[in-house]
Amino acid sequence: MLNLLLFLLLLPFDSSSDIHVNIKGIEELKGSMYIAVFDDPDSFPQFGKQYREMVLPVGSKEISHTFKNLPDKAYAIAVFHDINDNGILDKNALGIPLESYGFSRNARSRFSAPRFEEAKIDLKKNLEIEINIQ
Repeated sequence: MLNLLLFLLLLPFDSSSDIHVNIKGIEELKGSMYIAVFDDPDSFPQFGKQYREMVLPVGSKEISHTFKNLPDKAYAIAVFHDINDNGILDKNALGIPLESYGFSRNARSRFSAPRFEEAKIDLKKNLEIEINIQ
């Protein structure tokens, strides 16, 4: 009985939400889509240092995934289409990506990845975002 009472008292203070990510702009129906959620500005957008991730097979021109029960706070999301399934975002000799990628808020910088602040989304309730990869 005490456990039920504590549960009911804490219910209004639920501080987690979901982020539903819709990825558009997929041109080739092969490979995998890497989706990474970052909560640390210092690690954004370094794949391997993300808070949560999902890798999905690419079988349609649009892909969606929901990250459930994330603590309510600031996040930035990075995605890339790993067309050749080698597990990395391929780049040319100058460091320019050869595979499509995108960020939350469709943030883009000219010569580098955007800063965390440019791609930041504040999670306070369930969100649905769209990322267009290029």
